Amino acid sequence: MVSTARHQIPASIWVLGFVSLLMDVSSEMVHSLLPLFLATSLGASAAMIGLIEGLAEATALIVKVFSGVLSDWFGRRKELALLGYGLGAATKPLFALAPGVGIVLAARLIDRVGKGIRGAPRDALVADLAPPEVRGAAFGLRQSLDTVGAFAGPLLAVGLMLLWADDFQAVFWVAVIPGVLAVALLAFGVREPARPAGTPRQNPIRRASLARLSPAYWQVVVIGAVFTLARFSEAFLVLRAQQGGIPLAMVPLVMVAMNLVYALSAYPLGSLSDRVSHKSMLMGGLGLLIVADLILASSAHWAVVLAGVAVWGVHMGMTQGLLAVMVADTAPADLRGTAYGMFNLISGLALLCASLVAGLMWDGFGAPATFLTGAGLCLLALLLVLVMLRGKCLATHRAPPIP
Repeated sequence: MVSTARHQIPASIWVLGFVSLLMDVSSEMVHSLLPLFLATSLGASAAMIGLIEGLAEATALIVKVFSGVLSDWFGRRKELALLGYGLGAATKPLFALAPGVGIVLAARLIDRVGKGIRGAPRDALVADLAPPEVRGAAFGLRQSLDTVGAFAGPLLAVGLMLLWADDFQAVFWVAVIPGVLAVALLAFGVREPARPAGTPRQNPIRRASLARLSPAYWQVVVIGAVFTLARFSEAFLVLRAQQGGIPLAMVPLVMVAMNLVYALSAYPLGSLSDRVSHKSMLMGGLGLLIVADLILASSAHWAVVLAGVAVWGVHMGMTQGLLAVMVADTAPADLRGTAYGMFNLISGLALLCASLVAGLMWDGFGAPATFLTGAGLCLLALLLVLVMLRGKCLATHRAPPIP
């Protein structure tokens, strides 16, 4: 069955996956080293790192609402995705040139603006291209390829750090190359489906349009925010690994391990979501995150941290593509960009709060308290999902027809 689904996935979705792979190689070469660069070279505190990460990721998610609306308004997704990927590639040299925390913050924010611009149009484009019966597999495939880049980037960063004696700036310069390749592949390799002839242009954010976003969709938005609040920035996984006494150049391997598990699990679990209850998968994903937090709180030994991030990776593979599918299933086709944008706006605010709280807990009470707090928030999230989905199965929800 999995093989059949793979053959039904359009070629443009494969290309989008490889675009994501290349850009993630570029981004993760920088991001896997950035917490260490900030802490060791620039003297930033854990709270400052948490603030930078929270602002950066929240910026990306908030910008998605505007790019999503624009992609619905113009009926075009690819051009906005190109702009976003182009911005991401163009900002990589700033990290290599940064003399202080201020430039790093500016570069991180601009880079995440690019991610925000491309995110909702790209997700809407995947939903537009994928047949409904293999939508979970399509999102899982794109996420798997994206995550291959997310572990290849840190792995390459580790090799270059060992080769060049912990020269952060030199590694940041190399990260420019895959970013440029990603933009070129998107420009020449993806064909966007034509907008149906005679489709009227409508303002996606006028009251009549937003009224077409069903209660089932808004339920998915709330669930996504709760998930994000319970899962703070992955920068704290890197900082936890550093506490175990791992050599500085080897610390990014923690992200390699997490993303390897994520990449291997995203496609099969995405395909599974086409056939089983979404409620069950949501519950399982939150349960895994609780286990990961408890493992990471227990010890900073490298083997314990490795086990914790592996469970974290399975959680990501189980939930990230699933939430994207749930948005596509509950939103009208002509409002998918807006729907993804709204979803990510709320998730962005939750991520900012989560990363700030994690940074303050880390500085005030230590790493174990940070992960125990995360486990507590996960438990609350699990109870909330149980209440919201009592007697319901979101896998049965489908978007209302276009009038």
